Amino acid sequence: MKSGRILEWLAIAAIAFGVLTVFSGGRALFGGMEARAGLGNIVPFVLWFNFLAGFVYVLAGAALLLAKPRAAPLALFLAVSTILVFLAFAVHIAAGGAFEARTAGAMSLRSLFWIAVAFVALRAKKAPAVVSNPR
Repeated sequence: MKSGRILEWLAIAAIAFGVLTVFSGGRALFGGMEARAGLGNIVPFVLWFNFLAGFVYVLAGAALLLAKPRAAPLALFLAVSTILVFLAFAVHIAAGGAFEARTAGAMSLRSLFWIAVAFVALRAKKAPAVVSNPR
């Protein structure tokens, strides 16, 4: 599969991931006590980051689909910022803070996803443009 096609699929996945993240995060943040029941030990800064990042996921996915120049740096920003929040989450755990194990899994998934998107997007950005011969 060509890197352009992979990038297209990653862009669609980023948009879907973003919409789902905004929906689930918004429900947890603004849905009241009944929405939070069963969520367990929420780590507020992780929840807020993921909710706000969901909007950026959608923007990054759209930028990737439209081959905008800012797409690769945006994907890299999401990868780095997600890793930094993941590290802060690890510090929270090491300090004895309450957490849910599924949050660690979700942050791992988010980190790996955005690392992959950034890698493919940056690689595609550096690839030379192929000019077809009109003859």
